Amino acid sequence: MNKRKRKKWSARQSSKRGTVPGTPVFIGESRSEAVRIGSISYDRGDLVEKGALSLDDVHRPYRSEGVTWINVDGIHDLKVMDALGKRFGLHPLTIEDLMNTSQRPKAEVFPDYLFLVMKMMNYNDETNSVDVEHVSLILGEGYVLSFQEKEGDVFEPVRERLRASRGRLRGNGSDYLAYALMDAVVDHYFLSVERIGDVIEDMDDRLLSDPRSDDLQRIHELKRDVMTLRKAVWPLREAVGKLQKSDASFFGNDLDAFLRDLYDHTIQVIDMVESSRELLTGMHDTYLSSVSNRMNEVMKVLTVIATIFIPLTFIAGVYGMNFKYMPELDWRFSYPVVWIVMIAVGAGMVAYFRRKRWL
Repeated sequence: MNKRKRKKWSARQSSKRGTVPGTPVFIGESRSEAVRIGSISYDRGDLVEKGALSLDDVHRPYRSEGVTWINVDGIHDLKVMDALGKRFGLHPLTIEDLMNTSQRPKAEVFPDYLFLVMKMMNYNDETNSVDVEHVSLILGEGYVLSFQEKEGDVFEPVRERLRASRGRLRGNGSDYLAYALMDAVVDHYFLSVERIGDVIEDMDDRLLSDPRSDDLQRIHELKRDVMTLRKAVWPLREAVGKLQKSDASFFGNDLDAFLRDLYDHTIQVIDMVESSRELLTGMHDTYLSSVSNRMNEVMKVLTVIATIFIPLTFIAGVYGMNFKYMPELDWRFSYPVVWIVMIAVGAGMVAYFRRKRWL
């Protein structure tokens, strides 16, 4: 996020000061595109997918069979979010958290629905950084609402499984759909961490032999990405653990094993993130040590050269004083003798340094 975007985000954050709790205010990167709403309604034998729905087409489903998944791309439009909140009976605090992209991951149980906040991660190969997006899920009786900052997500494999009627999705309720969406988000944590791990491994192999001037900046960028992942997955572990221990009936007993598996995945991601964090700390020290060692080698060579030239400079200085009575100046072979002496002194010092293994 560049400085310009950060300033806009901070301005939105400060605009919330002094407001009544539950007052919806969008906090995040400024956006102007229209909110896009799509839905997938399905049961074991049928599926209806609709895209680009208007606000008037969205209603809370009141049927005992089948599942409706409504996906909202864009949480910056207060009018749309307020209307959806009223139609689905969402608490004002839920709407507030939906529109706050700085909200940490969490799970909250309300009488009619379960509210879950997550951070969606995707490693961007073009910018060599992790893209973070605020994602919220609402699980109710027979429906799931998903809210995202913009179009494009990690849920396409879930959509493909629904369309192709593969796996358990079409034969289960909205609780399994919510689990599948959560699992898709966590799976992409693995991809992001593994991609960062590959970059760290390649850089770590090269740091000792060929440290570059831009390596330190890259290490700090990787540290920021790892910290972003850490801030996303640690609270998510708590949220998933809360879902396991909750007495609410939003998740059936048959999903206990799946929630435990999801919890285990978050633990694995945390372990990988912590390992990457420790590696980056070690790489930072390795880089500084490599640069320091290289500088020491350069200084050693320069010191040896200067030391060799000290006696040579002394000899040249003595015979460059131009005193009138210097008997050596009248010798016929004084010039070549001085050269021989200087070469011999220099060669002797080089041989001495090699014997001491200073060269």
